Amino acid sequence: MPVTLRPEIAALEPYRQGRAAPREAFKLSSNESPFPTLPEVTAAIAESTIGRYPDGAATALRVRLAERLGVTVDEVHVGAGSVSILHQLAQATSGPGDEILYAWRSFEAYPGIVTVTGATSVTVPGRPDGSHDLLAMADAVTDRTRLILVCTPNNPTSAVVTASEFEAFMERVPQTVLVVLDEAYREFVTDPAAVDGLPLLERYPNLVVLRTFSKAYGLAGLRVGYAAGPSYVLDAARSTAIALSVTEPAQRAALAALDHEDDYRAQVAELVERRERIRDALRAQGWTIPEPQGNFVWLPTGQATAAAATVLEEHGIVARVFAPEGIRVTVGEEESVDQLLRATERIVQTL
Repeated sequence: MPVTLRPEIAALEPYRQGRAAPREAFKLSSNESPFPTLPEVTAAIAESTIGRYPDGAATALRVRLAERLGVTVDEVHVGAGSVSILHQLAQATSGPGDEILYAWRSFEAYPGIVTVTGATSVTVPGRPDGSHDLLAMADAVTDRTRLILVCTPNNPTSAVVTASEFEAFMERVPQTVLVVLDEAYREFVTDPAAVDGLPLLERYPNLVVLRTFSKAYGLAGLRVGYAAGPSYVLDAARSTAIALSVTEPAQRAALAALDHEDDYRAQVAELVERRERIRDALRAQGWTIPEPQGNFVWLPTGQATAAAATVLEEHGIVARVFAPEGIRVTVGEEESVDQLLRATERIVQTL
């Protein structure tokens, strides 16, 4: 007889990362940084003591982040990527009979996170421009809602939540419900109307803001992200965390990255300029796409998604496919741009 498993877990499809690319193709499926690791970060990693356990509290990194953010050390939590903190916050707030609310389509890990807690997903369709419908989300809150996930820029559509929309939303959400503002791509945002969660922490006692070192800082392979919010909420998240999961190399790399933020700002500026060129070229080809604010663009290919993905691959572009809705394409190396635009033009002409 087989081992008895929770049926909802047995039926849950594991998270699938962006597909690897053949040698001759560009991997634009995982929103990774196309830049080489800074030598100062590599040197910091090399100083790690691999034979010893890391500081389980990530003290030095939390102190540095607290100083940078203007909060106390207890109001900062570090995890093995921001998605691990999402798991922790979901487990800390929600269980069977509870509801976790989020827009859809949004980050593909959200449904699995909810299922693992035993809670119920409540999804609200996004707007045609790829952004969250926060009015509809506020209307969907019930006395069973324990956690609301707001992703901005939204993954995979790259559309943002505005500050005015978010503040109006927070005024309608009961303070007993935790709101997580998932800002993994905040460093790439140029829209002055977009929300910035960190300055709002003092104003909203039920808000936690998530950021990561995986994207703008290019540390995706080391898995280190952080949260800022009320200390008692983050204490609950820490209680659910796998002990010692943020490695010493990750902590050292993040500290070194913070020492060289000017270098990363220059990289981000280069990617933003590239993103805007891609956006303009796509619209000139006839695409109607959301205004991109992450390090990726969204192609709303609908029922033609599978065929469009094939055209992209024929042109050496491996992207993230969400059939039958669309395709997310990372802004990658400069050399990838012409190949991408040749492929998208072919899609417009043939599909």
